[in-house]
Amino acid sequence: MTSPLQLSANEQPSDTATVDQWIDWFTDQFLPAWVKQARIPDSKGFYDQLDINAKPTQCHRSTLLAQARLLFTFSHLAHHSSNPVFKDAAKVAREALPLFRDTHGGYCRAISTSTSVSDARDTSHDDGHIDHLSGEHGDERVFSYDQSFVILGLATWEHLLPDVDETLEIESCWSALETRLTDPKTGLLLEHNEVRDASIADTPPRAQNPHMHLYEAALQAFEMTRKPIWLDRAKQMRIKGLEYFYDANSGSIIEFIAPDLGALPGRDGTRREVGHQCEWAWLLRREATLSGQSDTKEYADALLSFSDNIGFSSTGIMQGGAFDAVSSDAQWREESFLLWPQTEAIKTHAIRSASPEHARKAEALMLLVFKQYFAGKTAFINQVDSSGTPLWSEALSRLLYHLVLAITEGARSGLWRLR
Repeated sequence: MTSPLQLSANEQPSDTATVDQWIDWFTDQFLPAWVKQARIPDSKGFYDQLDINAKPTQCHRSTLLAQARLLFTFSHLAHHSSNPVFKDAAKVAREALPLFRDTHGGYCRAISTSTSVSDARDTSHDDGHIDHLSGEHGDERVFSYDQSFVILGLATWEHLLPDVDETLEIESCWSALETRLTDPKTGLLLEHNEVRDASIADTPPRAQNPHMHLYEAALQAFEMTRKPIWLDRAKQMRIKGLEYFYDANSGSIIEFIAPDLGALPGRDGTRREVGHQCEWAWLLRREATLSGQSDTKEYADALLSFSDNIGFSSTGIMQGGAFDAVSSDAQWREESFLLWPQTEAIKTHAIRSASPEHARKAEALMLLVFKQYFAGKTAFINQVDSSGTPLWSEALSRLLYHLVLAITEGARSGLWRLR
């Protein structure tokens, strides 16, 4: 049987299509088909990924990250579109969240899709862990990174439906972050709830990513609710993130630092992901807009300068594309191209689109995304090399969050339309 996405792929825009035509196809044809193809039966959300033939994979396991990101993605799209598909899809993701809930206000990393909601609740223990729900080690843990997207999604969903009040759920999740997932010594987020002493040598390195996304979630919650507490929370998370992860020497964001807060040795210590430089810059600019204060712009400008100088390919089929990573001293780069850094780069071009150069770059990069990651594909792919050859062919559901934000940011800046 031909899948809905295969039918959609046969109707893709031509090689000469404009950005507007590709976005119309993506929102009007691709996404509605994807919702049908990727939905898990029995109200359990969406599959985490589809293979090269648009068939679900890892059907036994569902992650919180995918469901929370999709809750945000479709709620956000529903704000921008009257198509009922997006509101209905957001509802599917929202109804899946209780499957992941633990008894202390947090949400576990993953569950088995063969377990019902009542089963999930029945296997919860007083320590907040949910077990026998999946076969992978650590799925019962509560990760700080994942909680950020719960807040991001719930705040956006609540704003979409005025008669829905998610305050208790959101505040419970925030409380879990503060009480169970924050290092009392530094105020940095812990990777997960089983980390007891983050300074011990064999604990995971400290990561900037959870701090960035909690910063994002707090900014979104402020924009959705206009409650000042969320702007205060965003500011504190931004201060904490920059205190430990901003490298003033290069004007870049460090990915990881050692448990003792020192630099990681060798290449790990100098590795910078271009997408995260762009993402932080976009968030810093966003805070400046929401708060009316300009004290974050200096950091944003430094990050944008770092990325502009060494973060993009200048030749070949991937010209204008963001590298996966570069070194802080510009001595090496990873000449591979994941989908998500391209979308973060589009967002930074969009916020500078008053400049004709950045408006042109945003449009060119959006076309590159559709042509290299979608054109001729049954679904889409995740990574290519410098020649455009696929390196990672699965379509990850969580990546729709990145692409949809890039589309809506470009539309907000007047670079293209979103019907």
